[in-house]
Amino acid sequence: MSSGLKSCLDKRRVAAAFEKAAARYDSHAFLQREIAERALDRLSLVTMEASSIADIGSGTGYCARALASRYRKAKVLQCDIAWAMLEEARSRERRFFSRQHFVCCDVERMALKSGAFDLVFSNLSLQWCRDLNCAFLEIQRILRPDGLLLFTTLGPDTLKELRFAWAEVSDTPHVNQFFDMHDAGDALVANGFTAPVMEAERITVNYDDVISLMRDLKGLGATNAALERSRGLFGKRNLGALVDAYEVYRVDDKLPATYEVIYGHAWAIGPSVSQEQDAGRYPLKRFTRT
Repeated sequence: MSSGLKSCLDKRRVAAAFEKAAARYDSHAFLQREIAERALDRLSLVTMEASSIADIGSGTGYCARALASRYRKAKVLQCDIAWAMLEEARSRERRFFSRQHFVCCDVERMALKSGAFDLVFSNLSLQWCRDLNCAFLEIQRILRPDGLLLFTTLGPDTLKELRFAWAEVSDTPHVNQFFDMHDAGDALVANGFTAPVMEAERITVNYDDVISLMRDLKGLGATNAALERSRGLFGKRNLGALVDAYEVYRVDDKLPATYEVIYGHAWAIGPSVSQEQDAGRYPLKRFTRT
């Protein structure tokens, strides 16, 4: 990570990995669904009416469908960087009278009208931003004044065991770096939000072996997307060395994989662009690619 709020991610690689993983994503996304439920539970603590909702990084639509069930009069826009994810989500929707809409776009540059949404929800997608300030500024822009952002993301202790094991084998990064909770909270205030609330918890997922962990990560599309990553082939000898390095973390015959999960919410203060600056952006359209 080049700074507290900027990462050295290859966004084209991020999008390509999620495109490839879309068809099998749900079979590996048990942790993502658990974190989504915990985030959705936090909405029960907030009294608000929502007629328009954007789900940023919507994936195959798990959270979007839950949001539509909770806010039965709301239109829900699913936004994802991977076209194939949206196709998977759309295949599970009724074609007529659906309140789900779909746009393929990057949260750091969304062609959506300012002030269009009462609620922006994002589960485990903001860690794939190159510039968190840019992402928060865009989200603040599309929220109406007093609109709510509720999100989850991953903190820097995520996959620390795998990161340390890789460091024993290779000098180049093999595990993505993640934003710190306090930096994220400061970024909210700096980009037009008020009353931020930030929380963090650690969840440990146990595996029989490191290959199973890596298989899950690949199945999710959560591959190494660092610009300075190694482009070379990784041979069996190095893979064996990784397996050996990870073994030092084995407890009760299981290998732990730590996830630092950050929960945050804040309220938008007001619009950040003029009508002239907003010209050329479009309102909700059904299944649009940008």
